[in-house]
Amino acid sequence: MTSPVTPQAPKRGSGTDTVVVIAVSALASCLIALIIALLGGGAVASRAIPGLPDPGPVTRWGLPVATTATHLLGAFTVGLLLLAAFLLPSDRGGLAAQARGYARGASWSALLWAAAAAATLVFQVSDLTGLPPTQVLGEDITAHASASDQGVGLVAVVLLATGTAFVSRVAHSANGAVAAAAMALGGILPPALTGHAASALNHELAVTGVALHVVAVCVWVGGLAAVTFHGLRGGGEHAPTAVERFSRLALWAYAGVAVGGTASAATRLFGPEELVTTGYGRILLAKIAVFVGLGAIGWAHRRWTVTRILADGGRGGFVRLAGVELTLMAAVMGLATALARTAPPTPEGTPDRVTATLGFPMPPPISAHTLLTLWRPDLFFIVAVLLLGGLYAAGIARLVRRGDRWPWGRALSWALGLLTLVAMLLSGFGTYSMVLFSTHMIQHMVLSMLTPILLVLGAPVTLALRALRPAAVRGDRGPREWLNILLQSRFSQWVTHPVIAAPLFVVSPYALYFTSLFPTLMDNHFGHLAMNVHFLVTGFLFYWVIIGVDPGPRKLPYLLRVVLLLLAMGMHAFFGITIMMQSAPLAMEYYGQFEVPWNDGLAEDQYSGGGIAWAIGEIPTSVVLTALVVQWSRDEERIERRRERHSKRGGSDDADMDAYNAYLQELDRRAREGRR
Repeated sequence: MTSPVTPQAPKRGSGTDTVVVIAVSALASCLIALIIALLGGGAVASRAIPGLPDPGPVTRWGLPVATTATHLLGAFTVGLLLLAAFLLPSDRGGLAAQARGYARGASWSALLWAAAAAATLVFQVSDLTGLPPTQVLGEDITAHASASDQGVGLVAVVLLATGTAFVSRVAHSANGAVAAAAMALGGILPPALTGHAASALNHELAVTGVALHVVAVCVWVGGLAAVTFHGLRGGGEHAPTAVERFSRLALWAYAGVAVGGTASAATRLFGPEELVTTGYGRILLAKIAVFVGLGAIGWAHRRWTVTRILADGGRGGFVRLAGVELTLMAAVMGLATALARTAPPTPEGTPDRVTATLGFPMPPPISAHTLLTLWRPDLFFIVAVLLLGGLYAAGIARLVRRGDRWPWGRALSWALGLLTLVAMLLSGFGTYSMVLFSTHMIQHMVLSMLTPILLVLGAPVTLALRALRPAAVRGDRGPREWLNILLQSRFSQWVTHPVIAAPLFVVSPYALYFTSLFPTLMDNHFGHLAMNVHFLVTGFLFYWVIIGVDPGPRKLPYLLRVVLLLLAMGMHAFFGITIMMQSAPLAMEYYGQFEVPWNDGLAEDQYSGGGIAWAIGEIPTSVVLTALVVQWSRDEERIERRRERHSKRGGSDDADMDAYNAYLQELDRRAREGRR
């Protein structure tokens, strides 16, 4: 009978050799795809024009190579930090020895990332000025970095990558690694958002689509590279855990790449025939083909390779996981760089000023019909609504499967809250809010004063805590543990304090509308997006303090909640009156850019908007007061039932009431002694 063979740990040298082979193969694949795509798309062909300088072949080839290096190093930095923060088990909030090593490795990768971004900036200035790279150092770079969107974006990458290097170097806890990963993801975005997407007409699809696409690609590529590197160098007992966690993350990343890429391509192509008749379309087709192949390979790995790694942790599984997939991913990164360097198709004719500013032509006169039919896709909020609705439904389904119940009223409230998001941001209200101040004010009031109430009453945190399972390993952090840490953090205690939450809710409209901030945000897609998110978040925080049923850092007395509510509603009513009393229209820098032919005038429309802000506050006030009365009544009933139960046993569990009764008894005793 043959005795079982104990698997031997891979030799360190063999693991290192395999890492080198895979890395070289991936880089070669990336460069080959980049060169073929650049030549096919004509991005590196000499564009010498009589009378204008030509930067030369060094810049024509150096710029895409430096850009590709920036993308690859950024993705690898993100992957190492994700591995340290989430994919490897933590030790009661602290990073284990391996995770700390990967965080320090991310610091070196981030420094190389910053250097590649700086080199890209130099080549970019050379490309714009037509001068060789050696002749643009100095004032040319300073001017480009301060005046050009692309230059500002690359400077932001250099700063964020350098900051990531510092935070990663000093990170000893999972929280520190998470902060570094968030900073690294922030550094991924600026170059993508200042490229072709910034000039696309449909801003809501183009800009958000590119942002989602780039982040998902970096998580997917960087995560796979980091997990593979961990496994090949002898990941030990935690290697299968990292693979299993990344397998789930990769599925979400793949979906993000698909959704973001589709949205971005839809805004750059004006017909399916341009996929084969233009250089931009042909590179896009090649990228789609490789992406589909990656999906098939990933599915096969998830079904067979990952299962074997989880069973025995064998090194051969990591080789299969990395070999073809990383090579194809590197090719996709090269194609993406070539795509960014290739001019997309241009629409016929020149868009008018209104279309160029808004991303869509002037809508027809406002009516009930147009409000219901003029739908415009805003990818950010489409994804947000689908995720919030899908995760909430999945949480309820998990409770039902294990025999628990969830109040239908909370589910209905959550669904209605998401429905108001759809109505205000994706329907005609979202379209007309860009040209009419009155419609914008309806949108603002609903997003800040009605939608948050419905979402808060849906109790999403309570549902998550009940539906999420604890981490399998004691001391590790899963989604449930991260949620608990966030609820108990100093940040949560600070941001949910009435002194912070109430002023954020009440004062921010004054700071927004009566300064130059409002027209600035309206004139920029991300500024407008941030403004809407701010309305939702500040409203959610305020009403969570007032009527929240989720567990939080503190619980206010009901009488104080009523006082805060009435004060806030009074300030909002005064805000509306202040707008109505303005002698000149607000935000003329934005609304004065285009003429709305069917509008009565900016002043009249602004007066209507102020009236809406003044009058609409009665609805949320009534809803919240009703909810407060119901909650107060139920709380009192619970306290009374608990007191009755314990009084039957001769005791009480209400420490506050016992202390208050003892205080009254002490006062009575002193009064009797004084009379004696």
